[in-house]
Amino acid sequence: MGVLRALRGFFTGVGARSGPARGENGGSVVGAVPAAITTFAAVVISLLDQLEDAQGGRAEAYRQLESVLWGDESDLQSSVAGRAIALAAQDLRVAQDTTAAVRMAASDVLVALARWHLHDVVSVLQGHLQALEEMSVELVLHTLHNLAIRYALQCVPFAGKTLAALRGVLSTAGSSRMLCAVCGVVEQWCSGISAYLRQREKCDFPHLGAAQLCAPVYSLGKQAMLRAMAVMMGVLLHAEEHHQHAWEQLLWLLHQYREVQDPSGVTRSLSYFLWAVMDVQAQVPRAKILAVIAAVHEQLCDEMEPPSPGHRAELCHCMVLQARICPEETIVFLYYKLRTGNKVDRVAAVEMLQALVRCDAPDVREKLPLFTKLVQSVCHDPAAQVRKAVLRFLGELLHSSAPGCSAWDVVGHLFGEFSRASGRLATGKLSVVEVWEERTVQRLCAHVLGSLDVSAGAVAKLLWPRLLQYVVPAEYTGMLVPLCRCLRALAERAERTEGEEEKAAPEALKPAEPAPLPAPQALLARLLVVAAVAPHTGGGHGAAALQLLQVLCGTIHRAVGASWATEIPLLLQHLAGTTAGFLDRAEWDSLLLKFLRASLEVIASEAWTVELSRELSRQLGGSPRLSWEKVCALAAARPEGCSGRAWEAQAGARAGGGDLPQLTVAGARPLLLQRFLYKALGTALAACGCLRHVREQTLQHLEATDFLELWEAQGIVSVVSRCAESHFQLALSSVQQFTGTLKHRKQSHALRNRAARATLMVIYGRMALRAPREQLLTHVERDIVGNVLQLYREGCQDAQLKLSLVQSVTEISLAIQAADAGPRFELCCKRELLQMLLEVMQEEPQESPVQPRALMAVEQLSKLKPRLSREEKCSLLAQCCRGVVCLRHPEQMEARGEAAAAAPVAPGVQAPSLRALGQLMRTLLREEPAPICFEDVVQVLRHWLASAEECERERALQVCVQLLGAHEEQREHGRGRACEQFGSLAGLLGPLTCDASAASRWRAATCLGHLLQIGAETTDVAPCTNEIGYLRERLNAVAPDSLLATSTNIAKLVCKHVPQGQAADFMDTVMESLQCTRPVRAWAAGRWALTFLGDCGEQIFQEEVPELVTILCTCLQSTQQSTRRCFVLRAMFILARCHQEPVIDSLLQRCLPMDSNTVEVWRSLGRSALGYPILERLTEKLRAAGDSSQGSECCARELGSSQAALEPHTIIRALCEMVSVLQSEGLVQHLLPDLLPSLLGQVSETLREEMEPSLREPESSDTSGRLFVEVLELVLSKCLEERWLRLLREQGAWASLAEPQAHSAGVCLLASVLLRAELVPPRLLQNLSTWLDSCSANLRLTATAFFAEVRQRWGRADEGPASGGEKAAEAPLRGFCGEGA
Repeated sequence: MGVLRALRGFFTGVGARSGPARGENGGSVVGAVPAAITTFAAVVISLLDQLEDAQGGRAEAYRQLESVLWGDESDLQSSVAGRAIALAAQDLRVAQDTTAAVRMAASDVLVALARWHLHDVVSVLQGHLQALEEMSVELVLHTLHNLAIRYALQCVPFAGKTLAALRGVLSTAGSSRMLCAVCGVVEQWCSGISAYLRQREKCDFPHLGAAQLCAPVYSLGKQAMLRAMAVMMGVLLHAEEHHQHAWEQLLWLLHQYREVQDPSGVTRSLSYFLWAVMDVQAQVPRAKILAVIAAVHEQLCDEMEPPSPGHRAELCHCMVLQARICPEETIVFLYYKLRTGNKVDRVAAVEMLQALVRCDAPDVREKLPLFTKLVQSVCHDPAAQVRKAVLRFLGELLHSSAPGCSAWDVVGHLFGEFSRASGRLATGKLSVVEVWEERTVQRLCAHVLGSLDVSAGAVAKLLWPRLLQYVVPAEYTGMLVPLCRCLRALAERAERTEGEEEKAAPEALKPAEPAPLPAPQALLARLLVVAAVAPHTGGGHGAAALQLLQVLCGTIHRAVGASWATEIPLLLQHLAGTTAGFLDRAEWDSLLLKFLRASLEVIASEAWTVELSRELSRQLGGSPRLSWEKVCALAAARPEGCSGRAWEAQAGARAGGGDLPQLTVAGARPLLLQRFLYKALGTALAACGCLRHVREQTLQHLEATDFLELWEAQGIVSVVSRCAESHFQLALSSVQQFTGTLKHRKQSHALRNRAARATLMVIYGRMALRAPREQLLTHVERDIVGNVLQLYREGCQDAQLKLSLVQSVTEISLAIQAADAGPRFELCCKRELLQMLLEVMQEEPQESPVQPRALMAVEQLSKLKPRLSREEKCSLLAQCCRGVVCLRHPEQMEARGEAAAAAPVAPGVQAPSLRALGQLMRTLLREEPAPICFEDVVQVLRHWLASAEECERERALQVCVQLLGAHEEQREHGRGRACEQFGSLAGLLGPLTCDASAASRWRAATCLGHLLQIGAETTDVAPCTNEIGYLRERLNAVAPDSLLATSTNIAKLVCKHVPQGQAADFMDTVMESLQCTRPVRAWAAGRWALTFLGDCGEQIFQEEVPELVTILCTCLQSTQQSTRRCFVLRAMFILARCHQEPVIDSLLQRCLPMDSNTVEVWRSLGRSALGYPILERLTEKLRAAGDSSQGSECCARELGSSQAALEPHTIIRALCEMVSVLQSEGLVQHLLPDLLPSLLGQVSETLREEMEPSLREPESSDTSGRLFVEVLELVLSKCLEERWLRLLREQGAWASLAEPQAHSAGVCLLASVLLRAELVPPRLLQNLSTWLDSCSANLRLTATAFFAEVRQRWGRADEGPASGGEKAAEAPLRGFCGEGA
């Protein structure tokens, strides 16, 4: 009846009921309120405190609180109301100390609180509808029922969420009582909604639409009806007279699949009904059960809205129930769908059969053979979905260990499906979806095989040979992991049950014919190949293969059991310690081949080993032969326009002699398989004692090899070289025999013969590398190197042949070194081979991969005897540097308009070349005796470090980093002498810290760090490498100012380590960088120069100063930009400040006439703070030059040499330039007492004859003193006022001084002006008074004329001077008067 009331509530409205609260006995609740408490809020708070403290009866307290809430119209504060709601909601929960009366009272309190706080109460109740026990949910439903009765219209806004929460309660309702409670709530809430729809204009809250309110009601109603209908139908089945009504309602229930949006509810109701049918064992009409089966099948086949996994499981459960109720009808229906249905029907039918297999009911399990036959009818279906469904069915069948299940057929089908999927994938014509489906089929096959039950003894005997035959075929590699697991389980079971009598196998499991067992050699070869090719793929093929190999030790050979028990766990341990990305394949292959060789030695059977080599040959012949074009198609690595063989040579060089290009796992596996088979074959031949068989196999494979395919050529190299480890002479003679046949081959095979020559050259080198030491040295010169040279000379010297030559020479050199030849062995053709390698480097294009390998060959060959001389090594290194460092980037070639090479530049070609060149330098540095000097290498690199090409500088820096690192390591063992190239390298590398390329800047700083370490070995200064490393990271900046600041900081660290005596080298290279076209680098050079001179100028040897001055002057001549000239002039100033005398002497020694650059130097010094000291020093030099010109014997005519005349003229020119730029007149005036006599003396001495009257010749004149007169005029112009200068010019004083006849008059005029200008200090008179006793008549006459004018101006000496200055000049005047008397 509750259900009917709920349904009636969907369509009718019921008015809101009102009335007082009722107690448990139906009467009104009257509570006693304490008299002391008079306010409404205080009463409520008091009662809440009582409830929280659990004092007294909680039910009575709730009743009092309900009475108070109903009896007062006041509204509670939100905090108090929230507290009351929380307490009441908490007591709704079922607890041990909470009685039913307390819970009912709490429910009534919530109803009372909802009068003002309906939203809060409903929200709390909606939350309690989830995750509560059934009794608590009933109380919540009871409360919601009462809320809907009392507040019908007010509850309408909360109807949507409340009804949605009720749907969850309804789906989990487990009893009719709960269903009735839910229906009662639904009835009252729907009544409220109906009342609202009739009176919504009178409601004060926002209007809600009918559709918005009806949607949750409809959904909940459908669910309630479905659950109620299933329960009702289950009840009707108990009375036979109501069965017909139940079948009619069943059709209505199935019809709901088309009506509801979520059909899972219908399926749950249907499942409930079917359980009820099976429980009462009612006879269901055939039409009805077929309708149920069809409906369930249709739901499983729905592609538009596929059922969820949970719904799908519920549908399969319904099918199991139907099969138990009506098994014949169910089987007939499934058979019909499998035979005539479409792909989706067949998949659904197989899925239903899988659910039946999963059932444990005896009545179902006895029909499993029939179910299996049904599935077998579609086992060859081409649809991938059906194939996957069949595989899942087989997996369930095997997992259930069903009796009568033919494990034999299952195994064959599994491997057949895997092979079928592999064949479809191999075609390469599938879409992406089809590829995914086929791979899914393969994974399912492996999964199903892994679930195979091998515990039954009868099945185990049959499975062992059946499974063993699938180990060897390569097409089943993907199944190897589960296959190995099954075989290991079978072997372990056989070991446990050894000696026990096994039961006979059922007839259904016995094979029609015995399965052929694979040969032991085939098992060993196959499992080793799998372990080598795919050690980590497919869930661990390598580990599975090795574990199976250990299990099969008795099957393969009884002798290997003990050794394999030790060696295979070590291999597994190595494999477990690595991952796929970090496994060294070469090392792993080597371990497996050592394991194979050790096993063959333990077996010690010549026939067994011969058969193994034949088996390896068979597997090698049966493996897919992939051409290079196919490989590149898989790897997408081959560029357009590149021939296959040329690209092979490039790829081989790029891959380091045979590594695979970047292929996918699927693309690389066939190639890895072939390569390991070749290696294993060579190892087997090396262990074989039948020499005839070894020779036949070697020649057979040489003849059968297609040398045009790179992988086959590499394979035959592996076979022959590994065979040479034990049969060196036999392998060598076989290769020589095959080499001799090349001359007689047809011309139509020219391309193949060319490839064969290249491969044979590699074979000779590889045989030398693997040959026994005691046999190598006797054959290497004639039989190995001789044949290599002959093949190279006779062949077409293309890139392939050159690459083979380089590789062969490298391996032969390594072999001779490893053989420890001793001092007596010398390779006579060493120089010829070196010359060939250098020619190869010159002939090949710059981007050729031959170049780095040729450098490696040169390095290894240079280690052999006879040793090269120092000159030969320098020449060799220069040629190698020219070939490597001159490489240009393709972008630069296009920018210059140069034609690009035919083949594209292989990635990474340049870096290996640079590394190889650096390694060659390391080798040459370490060689003894007569090692190539570090200075020689630096001289070779200097040209490229200073190159104008950015790429050349970058490569040279990369080589320089390696060179300095090697030199640093070489000097670590002891403190040696200072590095003679430190200064030049530091000066060259310093400005490169501001190079345009960030990589060049970083490498330059790295080189400077190595230099500091080298310099620190000979000094006590810390190398500051940490600071260099920190500053190096800051060179990544882009702003020029930041780069210059960082470079300057590096300069401060480096310059203090420059050894004494290398200042000129440092400054020379820095000044070269100052002329760079890039401004930032030039500015860096200037700053490095200034930093060095500023910080280390005092430590520079004076002997180096003239050279430094010459360097600066030379740089000034070649530099025209004003900014850079300022750097040079500033450097000259700093140098003069530290070493003033050597700088002045060096500048004075420059030839006359003085060029403009020297003039600019003198003027810049004159403007600087050193102007006065240098001018003073020049004055002293001029005075000393005048004194020296007089001679010790006072004979002026004997001092007229050209050198004596050159120095005063140079000094005068320097004085002239410096005085011309002096800004302070006081400085010149202060020097006048010394400067004026020197200039007058030079003027006097330059006259051609004596100025005495008896010797005068009016017709003679000499103008050589005009230069000194001009300088004198310039000097006085800085001291005299303009009026005095004008007086001297007007009276012809300057012209008179330069004329011998008028010189005395000019001196008198000059003295007169100086006296009047008060510029005749006593020191001037004292300096001039020394001339009175001079042996030079010209000086005596000049002094006499000057003092005569002074005496005339001041009067006679005995009269006494009138002023202080005249008093100071009294002594010179008295001397002059005494001499005159």
